Amino acid sequence: MKDTLVRRLGRVDYQATWQAMQTFTAARNADTPDEIWLLEHPSLFTLGLAGRPEHLLAEIGVPLQKTDRGGQITYHGPGQIVVYLLLDLKRRKLNVRALVSSIEQALIDFLATCGIKGERLAGAPGVYVGGAKIAALGLRVKKGCSYHGLSLNVDMDLSPYAAINPCGYEGMPVTQLRDLAVAIDQESVGDALLAHLQNHLGDSHG
Repeated sequence: MKDTLVRRLGRVDYQATWQAMQTFTAARNADTPDEIWLLEHPSLFTLGLAGRPEHLLAEIGVPLQKTDRGGQITYHGPGQIVVYLLLDLKRRKLNVRALVSSIEQALIDFLATCGIKGERLAGAPGVYVGGAKIAALGLRVKKGCSYHGLSLNVDMDLSPYAAINPCGYEGMPVTQLRDLAVAIDQESVGDALLAHLQNHLGDSHG
């Protein structure tokens, strides 16, 4: 397997990044190395392909972007780590269910290193702590290749979540590392999470 290229992009515009993922995926071939992008987005809501607009409960001045990932509505903002996984699933012999399971397990393993018990919730992709969502997943697969990925709440303003049904679940509580007394900077969180992702995805290094 070719080495995976890791890109640390900082805070970047959602729409431009989404278009870059689409362009990358459309242009890749069997020899194109996979890429993992670590970044954060300015404040916005995103609504997945099957997303229902009524899950936006209130207009609070946060822009809403319809996008082509799976899932319902979620929030992105500063202080949240976003990891986009641009992977050739055919080359890795992964189906979507196995990819989702690998992402969730990487998050659970990372949280365990922080002394936090992360859990799956049946029928609701993502990772939860005590029933509160700390990480969201949303993927798209084209030509056997994935894009979009996951977000992990680290140290952010969670108040915009009150204006939505997170991932389509009414009253779903959300949490973040800061509120769980994890004192670790965002860059270190990203590096540690990346290592767990690469381990579960079969990468020796990035």
